[in-house]
Amino acid sequence: MSFLYAALSSGPGALALLESPTGGGGDDDEPDWMRDFTPLPPEKPIAKKGKKHPSKAPMRKAAGAEKSEGFGEGEDEEFLLDEYESGGEDGVRREKGKRPHCGSSSESEEDGEEEEEEEVTPKVFFTSRTHSQLSQFVGELKKTEFGRRLRTVCLGSRKNLCINKDVLKLGSTNRINERCLELQKTKKSTKTKTEGDSRKVCQSKTSCGCPMIRKRSLQKEFKSEVSEQGALDIEDLAQLGKKIGTCPYYGARDMVRTADLVVLPYQSLLLKSARESLGLNLKNSLVIIDEAHNLADSVTSMYNSKITSSQLKAILSHLEAYLNRFQNVLGAGNRRYIQTLTVLTRSFLKVLTSNQDDACTMTSMTINQFLFSLDIDNINIVKLCQYVKESNIIHKVSGYANKLVVNQDGVNHASHHQQYDEGSSIASFQRLADFLRSLLNCNENGRIIVARKKISGQPEDLYLKFVMLCAEKIFSEVTYDAHAVILAGGTLQPIEETRLRLFPNLSPSNIKFFTCNHIVPPESILPIAVTRGPSGMAFDFSYSSRSSLTMIKELGRFLCNVVSIVPEGVVMFFASYEYERCVYDAWAASGIISKISKKKYIFREPKNSVDVEMTLNKYKEAIQSCNKRFQDTGITGALLLAVVGGKISEGINFSDGMGRCVVMVGLPYPSPSDVELMETIKHIDYISNSVLVGDDSSSSSRYDDECKLQPGFDVLMKCNKGGREYYENLCMKAVNQSIGRAIRHVNDYAAMLLVDSRYAHTSSNRSSSCPTDKLPQWIKTRLTCAQNYGEKHFGC
Repeated sequence: MSFLYAALSSGPGALALLESPTGGGGDDDEPDWMRDFTPLPPEKPIAKKGKKHPSKAPMRKAAGAEKSEGFGEGEDEEFLLDEYESGGEDGVRREKGKRPHCGSSSESEEDGEEEEEEEVTPKVFFTSRTHSQLSQFVGELKKTEFGRRLRTVCLGSRKNLCINKDVLKLGSTNRINERCLELQKTKKSTKTKTEGDSRKVCQSKTSCGCPMIRKRSLQKEFKSEVSEQGALDIEDLAQLGKKIGTCPYYGARDMVRTADLVVLPYQSLLLKSARESLGLNLKNSLVIIDEAHNLADSVTSMYNSKITSSQLKAILSHLEAYLNRFQNVLGAGNRRYIQTLTVLTRSFLKVLTSNQDDACTMTSMTINQFLFSLDIDNINIVKLCQYVKESNIIHKVSGYANKLVVNQDGVNHASHHQQYDEGSSIASFQRLADFLRSLLNCNENGRIIVARKKISGQPEDLYLKFVMLCAEKIFSEVTYDAHAVILAGGTLQPIEETRLRLFPNLSPSNIKFFTCNHIVPPESILPIAVTRGPSGMAFDFSYSSRSSLTMIKELGRFLCNVVSIVPEGVVMFFASYEYERCVYDAWAASGIISKISKKKYIFREPKNSVDVEMTLNKYKEAIQSCNKRFQDTGITGALLLAVVGGKISEGINFSDGMGRCVVMVGLPYPSPSDVELMETIKHIDYISNSVLVGDDSSSSSRYDDECKLQPGFDVLMKCNKGGREYYENLCMKAVNQSIGRAIRHVNDYAAMLLVDSRYAHTSSNRSSSCPTDKLPQWIKTRLTCAQNYGEKHFGC
């Protein structure tokens, strides 16, 4: 805490990395600055009356719209686009961070002029990867005095906070988001009342389609309740929203301006479009990023975009049908942009399906190369993206396409539920919009992957994907405004990779780094590099050797010994679901599974994330039941076969009896056949060389031309230290996350078995780096390596 406070005091522009393994001590001593800390009493925000905006001029109807042939009054009129003129003349654009107000006219009159509350600065933004991690943080915050004193708001997704049952039952995130936004559009109903003899007066009334955000008085009540109750996590907010009958998603968003502490997921903070949508102002604030061990990869993956050939075909047919129906009544602006979208979509499809050389199914190219190869470099994609964003083209074209489906069959196959599915027209259009926005990136920031059709391939194998490579420029948008940025996590090593990818222009001396030992005493952990099996066979789980039946059987014999010695829970990690299945099937056929079953109940990590919780509950119950009736069955606990990178390897705690031993099978290197990974490795190798040489122009040509993808192993062989180091880091980060699941508190204890001869230093490889060099310090200092199987012992 002293380090953290010193880092914050060194701002503005402070950057600190805080590595703190799991665990907490019982020492109540705290620095003077914390003990003396007394927050100022909450000030009543000075009300600022919102500026009155002159009412926007009504949209001009398309020329000839009312008199065109074949367009009867009211017929398909709901799908007709308002006239659009680019360059800001149309008055369609909204302010960033604002959403349309939903409320009846009578309520608006009651509430009077809406007051905009003053922004509280500085703020603390705390972000982590998942909603469960954020809830855990809020739970800890509640235990402190700060939980009551600080005005805290927790932001979540619509899927987690929506309380409209009709919307929530749509299931997927995409469907929920789309339906929510559609319902917010102001609905107008016109009432006619008679005055005098025959004089009629039309009175319009506006309302929101979602009943959960109609009443502003309930939204105010929600905000008041949250302020009184203190720190609330996402589940608390959802329950409060249900109780009051108002939307907790927008209720929480409306509280950001007056909050001292904003708790939010990665996506909401690190994605520029999300920050703008939420109206987040990072100026002079403190940003704390938790679970920051894979931050650079998390940042870049948010900016990736992908569209398949089937989605492109659907879009093309819908655009052509729409243009065919409305061409004569659309204004010049709309007609021109829809034609441009049609040309682009057709070009994208052509590049995927016109593969004459079956050997070249995968191509990687820069953005410029991609545009030139399709002869679309003369299209103004900036204005086109602006049009898609502002014109409502997605909903109009999708709505008309949905009507056509109904009319053709006479039955509404595209039901309301299906209309917002991932495979729907709206979702496909959104994918296209995302891909178009990706083309606005700088040429060197990313790559376009073109997965073309094989002669024998399936149509669904075709896709275009933009892969963001440059995390530095994205992250700099956060660091530029913030007073200080703290990266926190249990394991942040290797620091050099983080510096290279996120802030390469910052010298190491300007990055403050703190690490501490685990609170668990050294004698409570037993890490062993297991190089040989019971028969003396050297363990080698490299890709070329791991499928050997003799190797798999040797691993099985080793595990039989482990489960005979270790009490309670044993968790075994494999490199992939496919390899876990291969090993399990071989063990089942050879009788090893039946042998293990005499000592442990066996559970396997399901591929479907929905089933993970049920499997974990059964695993835990099995261990608890064994403790009670060991004498009757002879079974001492349970074995869980898990997968590195799956749900269980990150975020699940195997404390106490849930994980008395963790077994890591082999080194889980990512597959070299992963195209995106190889592009990332080449990029990191490139920037690493640029930093070393001090000149980034020498290697720039490597990204200027289209390149047929090389086999992954060839890429790795040609890489210098930077690229290879990143590949090794990915592997060991996965190992560290997996084996770190076992020790979760000060009184916990566990064995950690790293099963592969490559985990051991030998005379031949001592000069080069060893995987165990990248283990956390608190594990590395206790690691022992038994060259012979009989030397292994378990102190559990």
